[in-house]
Amino acid sequence: MYNLVEVTRHSQLRDFISFPDRLYRDCPQYVPRLRSEAERELTEAAALKYCKRRMWMVSDGSEVVGRICALINPRYNERHGVRKLRFGWFDCINDIEVARMLFGAVIAWGKSEGMTQVHGPFHYSSTFRDQGLVVEGYEHVPPFNCRFNFPYYNDLLLELGFEKENDWVQNEMVANHGVPQKARRMASICKQKYGITIGSFDKLRQDPERVREFFNVYNTCVSEGAYGFVPVAEEEMKELADYMLPYLSDRTCCVLQDPQGAIVAFCITLPSMSRALKAAHGSRFLFNLLYKRRALRNCQVMDLLLEGALPEWRDKGISAIYYREMGDRAIAYGSRRAISSPQSERSSVANVWKDYEHEPYMRRRSYIKDI
Repeated sequence: MYNLVEVTRHSQLRDFISFPDRLYRDCPQYVPRLRSEAERELTEAAALKYCKRRMWMVSDGSEVVGRICALINPRYNERHGVRKLRFGWFDCINDIEVARMLFGAVIAWGKSEGMTQVHGPFHYSSTFRDQGLVVEGYEHVPPFNCRFNFPYYNDLLLELGFEKENDWVQNEMVANHGVPQKARRMASICKQKYGITIGSFDKLRQDPERVREFFNVYNTCVSEGAYGFVPVAEEEMKELADYMLPYLSDRTCCVLQDPQGAIVAFCITLPSMSRALKAAHGSRFLFNLLYKRRALRNCQVMDLLLEGALPEWRDKGISAIYYREMGDRAIAYGSRRAISSPQSERSSVANVWKDYEHEPYMRRRSYIKDI
């Protein structure tokens, strides 16, 4: 007999966080989260200043067998003119009754808050992390900012009446062949014609004003192409900077500047964290030790996190500059493969890789249901 409980105590939160580690204990594709980071994002995330969230677990009397988090992001709903409740942190055993209990709690709360649809899985913001369930590419290990799930998750959601909302695709590229000669020539012409310079990411991350400028540029660059976009709010910029910037450097990142030194484009990559996270088993100390010793010194796989150019620069060939830069840096770094971030199938950005050697890596899907 199953029992549904809302997560309100710290001891319950620990069970909520640790459940996936037990569920995926024997799964080689699963990448565990750092325990401290998992707790922080559920209790101290800047988005909680404006988002509502509740969490539930189902147990069988002796141990947890399912979990889910329900979120209401008023900035998302206002921006898109909807009343959507989102779910995330969904994991459960292959039992429709467990899934039905979890989503029953989510939907009941959503209705009480005036929501008309539930969709997900999403994080607080649908751009940076944890968007969609894996529906193709189960044999692959995901990047650190993407969750893994068993194939039966899709079956459970379909049985509960959910439908496809959006797909994101991820590709695997050859990283050590550089860019085509045509792209190299275009990069040289564009750089000289418009006076573009290559900025230093090492210097940028040490300057709070430049960090704020970077995130403002990011908001402008991504707003048109990212499905269900929510701009990074002022209170979230420092949090994301603290989360991302310590692992980024000029060795793997590129920032382009106009003649006045303003940021006009960027390409952000980093050595894959997945192997170090798997070996660390949730320990931040052990992860930092392993990542610095292994991945940063011998980087075979790169994760392509973010890229973009301001709208007024997109038709001027500026992307050729940062693709050339990143290709050269990957060769210098000794990288062999690169995994793209999830890119919505509705966005033209997903087509950029057709000119490069690539293979499908993963497909992720969000689901939606009227309530």
